[in-house]
Amino acid sequence: MFKFLQHFFNNKHTEEQDDVMKKYLIVGLGNIGEKYENTRHNIGFKILDHFAKTEDITFQTDKLGDVANYKLKGRTFVFLKPSTYMNLSGKAVLYWLTKEKIPLENLLVITDDLNLPFGSIRVKAKGSDGGHNGLKDIQDKLNTTKYNRFRFGISDAFSKGRQVDYVLGEWTEDENQKLNERLETSAALIKSFGLAGLSNTMNSFNGK
Repeated sequence: MFKFLQHFFNNKHTEEQDDVMKKYLIVGLGNIGEKYENTRHNIGFKILDHFAKTEDITFQTDKLGDVANYKLKGRTFVFLKPSTYMNLSGKAVLYWLTKEKIPLENLLVITDDLNLPFGSIRVKAKGSDGGHNGLKDIQDKLNTTKYNRFRFGISDAFSKGRQVDYVLGEWTEDENQKLNERLETSAALIKSFGLAGLSNTMNSFNGK
């Protein structure tokens, strides 16, 4: 009887570990408020909103952000749009990682990147904050630079001293026309991250 119970609890523990490993936190960075809605800095929000609309899932306002859950082939994706404003994103990321018991390797942070051409995609397992205040705060709160990030290129087509105006500016008409296809690719990347893993996702999407 003891051996049976030991086997049962060991199996249960293994199942719980498996459930944890199949849960992912996908964080889209951005600023809350209507005036930021269509700005370049809010591409993280925009990608998650597009995903939610396409898959018919709904965000609910919760602690430190808007949250939605999506299930696909035995995986659970927790989508988070922090309500802390960009510069304090780390507080929300740490809270939801802890609350949902999601391992750090299953975190994916979506952010804008000035160093990549418009629409370019780059997935990395670690790296510096690159001067991005949202990533800087996440790094500080998690106490590591080793977390996965999905960088979406917004280009650096601004004149000297106009960086803030540019990232907080709205997409041009030409960019808006091209965005939909880029959002579709971004949604496919998120699914790949959960189903195929980081390495395969990097191989499939980096540079696309």
